[in-house]
Amino acid sequence: MAVIFVTGPARSGKSAFAVRLAFECRREVTYVATAAHDPEDAEWTARLTRHVRERPAEWRTVETAGMTHSAQCDLFASALPSQCLLVDALGTYLWARIRARIELLEVDYAVMEAALARDASELVDALLASPAHVIVVSEQIGWDVPPSDHAKRLYRDSLGRMAQRLAKAADRAYLVVAGYAIDLRAIGDPA
Repeated sequence: MAVIFVTGPARSGKSAFAVRLAFECRREVTYVATAAHDPEDAEWTARLTRHVRERPAEWRTVETAGMTHSAQCDLFASALPSQCLLVDALGTYLWARIRARIELLEVDYAVMEAALARDASELVDALLASPAHVIVVSEQIGWDVPPSDHAKRLYRDSLGRMAQRLAKAADRAYLVVAGYAIDLRAIGDPA
């Protein structure tokens, strides 16, 4: 099946564009929500509520924040060709992986970086090998000064590597800016 990669900065319209693509694919859609719900964070709760309102009510939602890494990968492997899995978003998946092992980051950055790279690679492999139609949303970061915090640098670098790999292997790749989707394949291969 097809894999579509959608990236863009915060509030660019990337999720809305991905929802439109999922709706247009005419398959049974499962919205794969990677963000963890934090009832003590009112702004985050409002943001998640807005995302729920912006997609059709009949879509099934799977929240992956509480799932093991293996279970998350299995979700894509066990999907059916008649399904569309809309993953929103890679950044929240990756940040959850970092937060789950934050103590390791303080002890041995290299070991943490290698473990995160392995997890990221396995997830990308699962996304690309899924028999379902998969739409992956990812935050586009790293266009500014490198963060001074080592956890945030690890996040930025790891997400950038995941995005590059997915964009190159996906059937279609889009950059969404100010509500407009730019077909990255129309621009051409940079390498």
